[in-house]
Amino acid sequence: MHQAILTLAGGVALALASGAASAQWVTTDLQVTGVIQEVPGPSARCPSKFGGTITGHGSSTLLGRVAFVANDCITPDGPIFNFSRGRFIVMTMSGDQVYANYSGQFVPTGQGTNYVFSGATFQIVGGTGQYMFASGGGQLQGTEDMATGAGTISMSGRMSYWKR
Repeated sequence: MHQAILTLAGGVALALASGAASAQWVTTDLQVTGVIQEVPGPSARCPSKFGGTITGHGSSTLLGRVAFVANDCITPDGPIFNFSRGRFIVMTMSGDQVYANYSGQFVPTGQGTNYVFSGATFQIVGGTGQYMFASGGGQLQGTEDMATGAGTISMSGRMSYWKR
């Protein structure tokens, strides 16, 4: 009986070691592009009591096809809209998620109700699955028609995560 337990323990240790050897901490470029739809409205969590909820989908060379949801706080400042306290979730087809915080501004383009991101950044703060301990960040670029809420988004930066 004692020999069987030692054999089993040795097999488990070997399996764990081989699994750990195939995983590694990786830092790589992150690009995500897609289309968004924002719905602005009241938000009790925001100091301005006004925020936006964003849904969308896109693709990434690292993550593959993705869907995303986000919400943020919006504070008007003349023709500019500041967005802060943003929380972003990027969901992969495998079910893993990447979490990020973001902030920046929407500034008018001078063409109707079209706006562009200005000074917008994101910070990766974790996730699920292999992105559980992910970190990193970068720049957000994008457009939005303030009359319809339709727009585009591009996340460009670096991410570190435990690759399996």
